Formats: sequence, structure tokens, C-alpha cells
Amino acid sequence: MQDCRGNALSTASPAAVAALDSATAQLNAFHGDPVGTLVAALKAEPDFIMGHAFLAAVFATAMDRTFESYTDRALSAAGPLLPHANERERAHVAAARLFADGDFERATETWGRIAIDHPRDIFAVQMAQQGDFFLGHSIMLRDRVARVLPHWNESVPGYGFMLGMHAFGLEEAGDYRRAEAAGREAVTRDPQDAWGAHAVAHVMEMEGRADEGVAWLRATQAGWDRDGLLACHNWWHMAVAELDRGDLGALLAIYDERILTLGLAQAMQLCDAAALLWRVWTLGHDVGDRWTAVADAWEARAEQGLYAFNDMHAAMAFAATRRDAAYGRLERAAARVAEGRFVNALAAREAGLPVMRGVWAFGRGDWQGVLDHLVPALPKLAIGGGSHAQRDAVHWTATEAAIRAGDRALAAALTAERLSWKAGSPVNRAWAARAAAMG
Repeated sequence: MQDCRGNALSTASPAAVAALDSATAQLNAFHGDPVGTLVAALKAEPDFIMGHAFLAAVFATAMDRTFESYTDRALSAAGPLLPHANERERAHVAAARLFADGDFERATETWGRIAIDHPRDIFAVQMAQQGDFFLGHSIMLRDRVARVLPHWNESVPGYGFMLGMHAFGLEEAGDYRRAEAAGREAVTRDPQDAWGAHAVAHVMEMEGRADEGVAWLRATQAGWDRDGLLACHNWWHMAVAELDRGDLGALLAIYDERILTLGLAQAMQLCDAAALLWRVWTLGHDVGDRWTAVADAWEARAEQGLYAFNDMHAAMAFAATRRDAAYGRLERAAARVAEGRFVNALAAREAGLPVMRGVWAFGRGDWQGVLDHLVPALPKLAIGGGSHAQRDAVHWTATEAAIRAGDRALAAALTAERLSWKAGSPVNRAWAARAAAMG
């Protein structure tokens, strides 16, 4: 049988194929419960290997060892089915296994090769782009999708989602005009395309269009918020825009009423929560006891040593709450990763550990220590994963530390850099004024 885009499947069950098509569309839109959809299908068709491969990939790329047993279970179920699978399905299982083993690069390239050989395998395209995101491969976020776009058109189910993925890649590659156009078209085609809406929000963040960013997310909210898997992150974008507009009250309301109520059950949600509170806290604003729940949740993950990007954000929570023991466990775990053999070892050495140490120094008021760790790491941040907007928290921290350290030349240089990106940002202008007032 074939899925709705013509990819061959090793099953004779129309119900299993329909479930895969539905789960794939839900994942493409970041909407609904793609895992639940396939779990239900696998109860009826336990030999449906692509269902197990799908679940293994989704759980592995959650970047949270909390889900490790689910990944293992899916891979274990897929193993005995491999002799009866086709080459594409076996490659999907191999990619998920590589990712689960920590070899993010080979896993991403395996999904990428599947997409080259089967350009209408939108799941492979999405997984490869997710891998590129975790690896900080900004150009590949664009080109991974561009490689297969000639095989897509309006007649192919999921074409709008491909435009949304391409929009995000274009944005991360700095092609903001084309990114915004593609993202807007994606959302027009499917208002539930949370990734497409998110791509446009990224454009507005990078260009300093905070008012438009808030308006865009409000206008598209009905599509990405209700039952939305990307809702927490899109609310994060709106809160960051409110901070850039100088509306701290609106930001804290979004945090309390939206981000916190969505829960802090996953590492990526915790990254959003920590990054937002950190931006506010480093500017000297009181965030009350909001750090406590975030730091508590990170403590349960302090020794995961899975992903440098996560570790940076855990360090923020521990620094703000002065949790010395938790930070110590976190740094030791990251140091063990830095001695490993996969790309995350390089990420831990060049980005993760320096940022963690700089963030910890900020929490202790050691402004020169912040600069000693963070400034040399700024050119290497991409290897730690995430987007340009997310990694800006590190530059943000270094700028504030330079002012507090009394380093007028560095403060002026960093604020000039920030103003070259977003000249109209009230936060950037305030930093520039403080830097100029230094003796």
C-alpha cells in the first residue's frame, strides 16, 4: 500500500495507512495528538513498522530523556519487523536509532537521504529539519527543504506545510522577505500550520517588528493555540515581543496565563520558560517566585547530559535560584558529554559549558567572569543548537554584564551590534544609553 503522497508501506491495512497520514498531518501542523493517533492504530496493527518508526523518531527528538523508555519501546517493536520492511522504512528505523544513540548528525543525514530518494516523504523532511535545528545548521534548515520542493505542488497533500518549513529555513538563513511570504502563504493554506505562523514570528523578531509580531500572533492564535503542540513556543515569541515593546506586565501575564498553564513537562517547554524569565531577570526586574517551578523541573533533568541547548537553560534556572548542588551536577554531566565522540561533545565543549559557566557567573555577580566565558563563545553559539532568536539570550547576557562590569568599550561594541540588528528596540536603545553614560 501507499501513503497519501505515494510512498510505499509494508502493510495491507488501510486503517494503519490512514492513521499514519493523519498523524503525519498532525505533526506537520504541530496540532492534536499524533502519538495517540498511531498508538491506537498499532494496537490493531502491531506489525505496522512505519508506525513504530514514527513514534521512535518523535520520542527521540523530544530532546528529553524522560521519554527515553518510549523511544526504546518503539525501536524494540520495530526490530523484529525489519526483514519484512522496505528500504525506506528500514532507513527510518535506522535514523531514529542513531538519534536515540546520540549521533544527531548521522541521524539527520539519514533522514535527509530518505527525503532525497523519496522527495514526497514529508515526515523525513520534517525530521531532517528538526535535526538541523538541534544541530544549529542554519543554512541546511533552508536547503534541506529546498532540495525536494521541485517535487511538490498544490496537488500534493501537505504542500502548505512544506512552505511553512521552507519559510523557517529561509528566515534562519537571513532571507526575511521570502521567509515571510512563504510563511504567510502556508498559514493561508492551513490556519493550523503552527510552524508556518512561527516562521513569520521569527522574521518579525529578527527585524525588530515587535508590534507586528504581537499582532500577527494574535491574528493567527486560533490556529496554533488550541490543542497546539507549538503553543508554548509561540506564546514565548509573543512574550519576547512584549518585552521588546517594554510591556513587562503583558509579558508576565502571558507567562502566568499561557506558558505556565501549558505545563513544564517537557524540556523544550522548560527552555522557553527559563529563557523568558532569564531575559527579564537579567535586566533587574523582579519575577517573584516564578523561577521555583522551572528550577525544580530542571533539577530532575540535571544529569541528563543530552543536549547542550537544554543545559544552557537549566543553568539559567539554577543561577537565578542559586542552586549550587544542582548546577554542579549539571556541569559534571556536561563535562562527561564533552569527552564523548558525537557532535554533542563538540557542542558541549565549545558552546554548552562556556555558556553554562558564564550564566552561573552572572548569578553570582561576577561580571568579568561572565564576559570571560561568554564573549569568546558568541561566534560558536550555533553549534549548541536552537534558532538565532533563542541564542540571543547569550548575547543579551553578555551585553548586560559588560555594562555592569564597567567595560565601556565592550558595552559600546555589543550595543552597537544589537542596534545594527534592531535599531528600534527599546531594550537595545536603553542598553546603548547606559553604555554611552559610562565614564
